[in-house]
Amino acid sequence: MVALDAYGTIDLIVDALYKGFKTDKGGVADPLVKLVGVSRQGGFRYRGTRDRPTLLVLTSNLAEADWPDELDPTTGRFVYYGDNRQPGQQLHDTPRFGNLLLKNIFDLAHSGRRKEVPPILIFTSESPGRSFRFRGLAVPGHPAMPATEDLVAVWKTANSERFQNYRAVFTILDAAVISREWIHAMGTGVPSNVQAPMVWQAWGKNGVAKPLEAPRTQLIRTKAEQLPANDKDKALIHVIKARFQNDAFGFEACAGALAKLLLGNVTKLDLTRPWRDGGRDGIGMLQLGRGSASIEVAFALEAKCYGLTSSVGVREVSRIISRIKHREFGVLVTTSFIDRQAYQEVVDDGHPVIFVSAMDIVHLLRNAGYSSPTLISSWLDGISVAI
Repeated sequence: MVALDAYGTIDLIVDALYKGFKTDKGGVADPLVKLVGVSRQGGFRYRGTRDRPTLLVLTSNLAEADWPDELDPTTGRFVYYGDNRQPGQQLHDTPRFGNLLLKNIFDLAHSGRRKEVPPILIFTSESPGRSFRFRGLAVPGHPAMPATEDLVAVWKTANSERFQNYRAVFTILDAAVISREWIHAMGTGVPSNVQAPMVWQAWGKNGVAKPLEAPRTQLIRTKAEQLPANDKDKALIHVIKARFQNDAFGFEACAGALAKLLLGNVTKLDLTRPWRDGGRDGIGMLQLGRGSASIEVAFALEAKCYGLTSSVGVREVSRIISRIKHREFGVLVTTSFIDRQAYQEVVDDGHPVIFVSAMDIVHLLRNAGYSSPTLISSWLDGISVAI
């Protein structure tokens, strides 16, 4: 926590929390006004002009069901959705011109005019009040993603009307502290001798973005981390549980579709027929690499359609471990959670098993555009048992 009277003079520190402050009228003011000199509202805030911003601030609560912004601290990747979130207007014709800003900065980055891209500061809103946590200095794109995929227009449907919005991918740079002097110089657009962060200079010069990567230290997720915490998320899992509570083979098909959403380049997935249990619910092939510079890796699939109060224990996890062959990995999908002892054994022994719990299913479906019980029910209707 940082004292209010220091907001106009301090450096920005990654993951520091900047709290909103009380006004004379008893309200709570937005700290970003004093902190970086931007406006009070909106996900997109900038200094300079709309056509030539000198500093850009992106804010997110990371909690919009239909627009699932995502910060991955392990890879430094930040996914951000634009501001055309309702039907009735064109992709770039938004009140705060957020999508036009996205288009312009990605065009600059893609065309080699990186030195014209303004610094992009990422903040996430948190409790209490109007507090914001600084997540880092960002640039368009990510080293693990082609330039053709870092800014894409995606279709959404609301009230039977279709419309487009941007999905943008940024890299949080490996800079733990952003100096107040540099923020001020860049925000005013006045040339200065203040040195920019080295990672920012490197990206501007050669396009190499060094991500701020923070590997996880806690590999065993708690029950609370694996289960949905609110009624909306629980309702999504309930649709799946209710559909397959008496249809184990049907849930295997659902688990296979979820595995495809998770892994991406699944080239083949065969489910065990209900009259012939081969010891695993399915076997698939995952392509690693591209084109002729690729290989295929086999994986075993296990599906457990349990209630939220019933855990997947040691017996079930041991089953998939025993079925994994040499150079294969396993994917266990459940509408519930993994018991701590079972999770612990997998982590301690280094077994190549991916656990997909109830909360993971919610994230996968929301990211794929299935954010309501109705949409998920329609998605389930379209899943064929012959994947």
